[in-house]
Amino acid sequence: MTIIEKIQRLKKEKNAVILAHYYVRPEVQEIADYIGDSFFLSKAAVGLKAQTIVFCGVSFMGESAKILNPEKTVLMPDLAADCPMAHMADAQTVKKLRDSYEDLAVVCYINSTAELKRCSDVCVTSANAVKIVKALPNKNIYFIPDKNLAHFAADQIPEKNFIFNEGYCPVHERMQLAEIKRAKEEHPQAEVLTHPECPDTVRNMSDYIGSTSGIIAYAAKSAGQEFIICTENGVRYELEKQNPGKHFYFTETEPVCQGMKLITLEKIAHVLETGENEVHVSEELRMESIKPLQNMLKLSE
Repeated sequence: MTIIEKIQRLKKEKNAVILAHYYVRPEVQEIADYIGDSFFLSKAAVGLKAQTIVFCGVSFMGESAKILNPEKTVLMPDLAADCPMAHMADAQTVKKLRDSYEDLAVVCYINSTAELKRCSDVCVTSANAVKIVKALPNKNIYFIPDKNLAHFAADQIPEKNFIFNEGYCPVHERMQLAEIKRAKEEHPQAEVLTHPECPDTVRNMSDYIGSTSGIIAYAAKSAGQEFIICTENGVRYELEKQNPGKHFYFTETEPVCQGMKLITLEKIAHVLETGENEVHVSEELRMESIKPLQNMLKLSE
């Protein structure tokens, strides 16, 4: 029996469903029931009939799935798969700013811990951040934890007063401008498609800026045949799958999220077989952190 056959058998036995982020390994995406960015997966996790969710992503994703589905079993193939940015803000600063600013909305990127979500008013993803912040009645916006996504949103909503946090995604923050320019010189007809977690120096030379799912959709609709992709290299699988005649280039130093790449087929089979690595969230934390997630789902409709 192959590892894929074993996973399929265990899925049926355990009434399980596999959710995978675009940044995990291609072979993991291939066997997933749902593949998407954090916004799509947060919606997909709600209302699934399966009793067990195997979340192929980093820790905050499994945590969010458990918060939204307390009655379900959520398993992480590797508990060490984490997102550094998810921890790059703190509740003390939130409290201090609430005391300093009237009419403050704390907007929390979904790429964050439940502890950060619990002290926030609404969650957002890179796909819906602009839409949701525009819809808020508040003038003052404290955007946590990612500074780059915050600046991207602020540029499009000048009527709001943004207070910026200093968090960032290490993968996107390290995108090297010189390498992107070199790729553009080598492929002058290629469009540059960029995730908003990238610094403004990268965003400013881009033809399109959007979430992972937005990048995939843009490439599919574009008449162009060549694209330079400024986000984590796991997205290559879906881009090439949907666009077999098009060409996708990454920088010489390929952007790799080490946490996402910890997820393997063997680890998926292991947690399905043993029930290990279950995600637990206290009821108190769940009730406090679910509100901004629910607000996100409501405002993004």
